[in-house]
Amino acid sequence: MDPLDVMLDMDQLLPYYKAIVSADTQMIIGYEVIAYFQNKHGKLQRMDCFFDDVSIPDEFRIEVNTYLQRKAIENKLEKQDKSFLSFYYDADLLVRNNGEALLAILEEYQSKGLKLNEIILEVKDTAFPKDMDQLSNLIKYLKTLGVKVSIQLENPNGILDQLATLHPNVLKVDTSFLKDDLLPHLYKDVYHAISMLSRKIGASLLFKGINNYNQFNYAWRSGGQYYQGRYLIHPQNDFVEVDSCKSVIQVSFKQFVTYERKKGKAQLELLEKIHATFTSILTQSTLTDNYDEFILNVGKACKEFAFRVYICNEEGIQLSSNAEKDQEDTWKLVKEGLNKNWSWRPYFFENVMRMNLEKKGLLSDLYTDIDKSELIRTYSYPLTDGRYIFLDIPYRYLFEQEGLL
Repeated sequence: MDPLDVMLDMDQLLPYYKAIVSADTQMIIGYEVIAYFQNKHGKLQRMDCFFDDVSIPDEFRIEVNTYLQRKAIENKLEKQDKSFLSFYYDADLLVRNNGEALLAILEEYQSKGLKLNEIILEVKDTAFPKDMDQLSNLIKYLKTLGVKVSIQLENPNGILDQLATLHPNVLKVDTSFLKDDLLPHLYKDVYHAISMLSRKIGASLLFKGINNYNQFNYAWRSGGQYYQGRYLIHPQNDFVEVDSCKSVIQVSFKQFVTYERKKGKAQLELLEKIHATFTSILTQSTLTDNYDEFILNVGKACKEFAFRVYICNEEGIQLSSNAEKDQEDTWKLVKEGLNKNWSWRPYFFENVMRMNLEKKGLLSDLYTDIDKSELIRTYSYPLTDGRYIFLDIPYRYLFEQEGLL
């Protein structure tokens, strides 16, 4: 798209409204204002790239942004709509202009009844200026006026410290990496650090790009308070009824909860099954210093649902070999596991403390086994004197049982 064509025919610039839906009320609570240009053939062209294209003169981008913001705010005031309006700005451009264009609009329309606490300024982490102090000061000033600030994260791991400094109201993340055939719960840690940070700084999580059921499930599992995407509603050329997405959200939420209940029940049944097997083994065989003989007995008793068994102490040091089941279902000892240290594994010490406190076995989340390169779960059980036994459960068994994946 030629920028001059846009500048010479700005009447063809159209604001569209991408709904922002709240998880707690299932209502539309705001709109991200996006830009379309209608060419002479009547075809609409999305203009996202226009606002990020540094080859386009600053004054062009500011003028187009101002034009769209005016139209959206005037529509909001005319309809007496109380929802949020979210405006995107190139952060570097915002700083170079010292926020003057945006502040001028806000001041003008505030005098006409616009409530500044219903405006959200959105910036991307990839467009931060070199002088972060200027951006930080500008954001602080806007927040004193009541304006909320949203940061869209495209490179989240690189700016965690800056997020804590900027203290945004909303952190916006994308679900589009998750395809239809991927299981959302396997990728729960993709934005884990962001989720934890958002809680610490009091920012809400907004998940965008929700275009299918799995992506919506991922956003729900990841603690998203707000949602955007075509799965819920397509961008519209005007405001819509606040409950336009409520039915699809309620149906999806019910399915999410039903699945979680099934999964919880399946995991509880597996825990009870393993615990019963262990109780039987421990009444027939006393744990001595001959750990290898013990784990072979355990493996054979648990051959239906385990492929590897080993014992560690509370420091994470492996006290036994690995008892492993081969392709012929024969249990063998693999000496290489002896004396390995597993304390580096996530949640190792947390799980040890839980076992010590609760005096019962635990079932891990799904994770990829390093040696087999397949998804597994691990069952851990407290023995005696700071010793713990671990059973690795293969993907094949998990796949065959409803609710264990």
